[in-house]
Amino acid sequence: MKDLKFKIDGKDYVAQVEELEEGNVKVTVNGKAYDVEVEHEVHHAAAARPVAYVASASAAPAAVPASAAKITAPLPGNITKILVSAGQKVKKGDVVMIMEAMKMENNITAEADGTVKAVVAQLGQSVNQGDVLLELEGVQAAAPAAAPAPKAAPAPKAAPAASPAPKPAAPAAGAKTVNAPLPGTITEVKVKVGQAVKKGDVLVVMEAMKMANDIMAECDGTVKNILVQQGASVNVGDALVEVG
Repeated sequence: MKDLKFKIDGKDYVAQVEELEEGNVKVTVNGKAYDVEVEHEVHHAAAARPVAYVASASAAPAAVPASAAKITAPLPGNITKILVSAGQKVKKGDVVMIMEAMKMENNITAEADGTVKAVVAQLGQSVNQGDVLLELEGVQAAAPAAAPAPKAAPAPKAAPAASPAPKPAAPAAGAKTVNAPLPGTITEVKVKVGQAVKKGDVLVVMEAMKMANDIMAECDGTVKNILVQQGASVNVGDALVEVG
């Protein structure tokens, strides 16, 4: 016999459970007896605890499989030089083609290490923006690095006052001005004041639309004035160099 004491809605109960023959028990609650027929006994299995997986800090990231990549034209133009061939290995940043667009020679570069699978564009071909120029294979995508633990941000420092940009010199008399054909950033100035140049010589290199663009002299002459500096941002029509 088992004695049980419990409460229901704050009221005390005393019960005795007496096993009779198989499948029947006698339950007495607060002196009142009940014959109970038990159909089966239910066993509740203990719930499995979830196991937390903790990645080892020293575990190396999974290798990223090699894949293919396509190099497309960033703007309309004509293919003037093809510098690679199928099967050739290239490094990120290597010049693979030169495209003339907006009166400039634009270097088309590889965006990743790989092997030239196919040269799609042909020498002298006119291409539109987004046209496939070249296909690479064996391109290894960089595996995502594990994010470092966040650090407390240092107190912000007051930004130094920006120095005013130098004003360009006044245009020289009789000089021809070479202007920026599109917005960009000057990455290299290749001439000096007083230097003799020929038509087609590269005066400055400007990065625009993710390309290095050679800005060339439009006539023979002498560099009279350089109106931009390396690192300067320019807009369409800004004067760059004066040749006279």
